[in-house]
Amino acid sequence: MIYLQPVGFSNIELLEFLKERLSEKFYWLEGVKILENLEPLESCYNRSRKQFNSTCLLFWLRDVWITLGVTSYDLYADFMNFVFGEAELNGSRAIVSTYRLVGNKIKERLLKEATHEIGHVLGLRHCKNRKCVMCFSNSVLDVDEKSDEFCESCRKKLNKY
Repeated sequence: MIYLQPVGFSNIELLEFLKERLSEKFYWLEGVKILENLEPLESCYNRSRKQFNSTCLLFWLRDVWITLGVTSYDLYADFMNFVFGEAELNGSRAIVSTYRLVGNKIKERLLKEATHEIGHVLGLRHCKNRKCVMCFSNSVLDVDEKSDEFCESCRKKLNKY
């Protein structure tokens, strides 16, 4: 089961879209459930950066396999100006932000980043294949370039599920 955890996020249309598409993409995980919206921890907010620390929010999420936080707040991680999301490699939690994914492609961008972060939870690392959803995205243009699908190599690694 994938639990979608809205974090200060109220766009029901995007949550329903993610629920439907992630249910199809990760069919073997037996569904997707949308949880009640939670306001983020103030202690995760960096006032000087005007951003939330993604790692802080990530470890604040409930530790139930797989919980995907979805927020519209701007996120950063240590040593990075911003991140689209973050995940526990082989863990249970991930988080994505729509803040930098806005525009007429927001749905496909969000799906790509959500799929990417769930891939990390399932044990996948970044892929060098520029079309693979597991390729690292340094900009929204990088997100637009890649597919929302796993390449053959990454798909084989997921076969254990």
